[in-house]
Amino acid sequence: MINQPRAIDCLQRYELDALVATSPVNVTYVTGYYSWLAGQFKEYMVRPGGSADLLPSFGVFTAAGHTSLAIDATMACNAMDLEVDRIRFFGGGMLDHSAPPVELPDRLKSLHTSMTTEPYGASPVDALKDVLLDASLANGRIGIDRDTLASTTFEAIQHALPDVQWRDASNLIRWIRMVKTKEEIERLRRATQIAEEAAHIALADAKVGGSLLEMRQRFQTELAAQGAEPDHFAYSARGMGIATESDYRLAPDDILYVDYGCVFGYCCSDSGLTLSMGPPSDSHQRSYDALYACLQAGSEAMRPGVNTSAILDAMWSVLCEHDIRVSFPHGHGIGLEVRDYPILVGDTRLRIKDDCIDEPADLPLEESMVLNLEAPIFIPGTASLHIEQTFLVESDGAALLTPQERGAPFLP
Repeated sequence: MINQPRAIDCLQRYELDALVATSPVNVTYVTGYYSWLAGQFKEYMVRPGGSADLLPSFGVFTAAGHTSLAIDATMACNAMDLEVDRIRFFGGGMLDHSAPPVELPDRLKSLHTSMTTEPYGASPVDALKDVLLDASLANGRIGIDRDTLASTTFEAIQHALPDVQWRDASNLIRWIRMVKTKEEIERLRRATQIAEEAAHIALADAKVGGSLLEMRQRFQTELAAQGAEPDHFAYSARGMGIATESDYRLAPDDILYVDYGCVFGYCCSDSGLTLSMGPPSDSHQRSYDALYACLQAGSEAMRPGVNTSAILDAMWSVLCEHDIRVSFPHGHGIGLEVRDYPILVGDTRLRIKDDCIDEPADLPLEESMVLNLEAPIFIPGTASLHIEQTFLVESDGAALLTPQERGAPFLP
């Protein structure tokens, strides 16, 4: 899913020969490789007394547009559908290569060839070194994702490749990820559609005395039926903050915040609405109408070149017109994580910077960004309201990524 033209442009602009992804999400972004253990397996789980650092794998993207992967050979099968240019392995101690293989399908045959024609690295760092030597980058200028990379691992990388000029590129990779490819947009669209349908099915059966935990389970069942995995199903009990585990049971006068999302093709969705167990009171209806107008104003302000803080200004302006002073209208990008850059809040006066990039945090919008807008109201002890939709930034404005009806609270 990597946005290759944007990535190559950034590499040229910052005079880099390659990017090395180290966090699981960025390895997936650069190479397509995903393992369910990548974000969970820590050193102490295989080496008692060791650190809590994640066991690393690496994805490499070069200025020529080539991709490579360095992974534990035990997880090789996860890479059988990838179109990377080169895979280098490490580990693989539990693999017995003494017997000849049976006849294999083509995609497994090529993977098996990679596994048997070259020696494995003794460590992840050795495999990364082999990848970079293969690409003639032993003396290169390379940006590396430092966010989740243990300092000891980075020191080992520096020692193994002493002539490489390393640059922290953690924020540069986030910058590249902001603008989506057609493939990523379609996966995000499908994730949003699936979650919307599953939530409507689960919420349609809401009844007085019904459990929100049971409703969450129904949501997850519907997601699974459409090939998606749950990300979250959150709700508010009488406006007392946000919960995912409390077994709240619905009352006849409940009107409450509901926020939900799933993961499809590694891409996240994030949506929200207001569940009302009966016709809203006049005051709640007025508040909801204000939230809806707030989101409309925010979406109408979203155009390429407009700074993120201007979206918030448009949203707050509407809420103030309706005499609402306590809320959290905002927005955020969405992609392989439930929150990508840009984050649509007020101007923090901070900068998005690393050894490569240095930009104001109040970013201008760009075409092909996928952004969420949301606005909740919490009234502790009484009620909560919520509205959230997902938009695609186009050349002349923003449009809903997929239909999400929010003109009124959701009635079971």
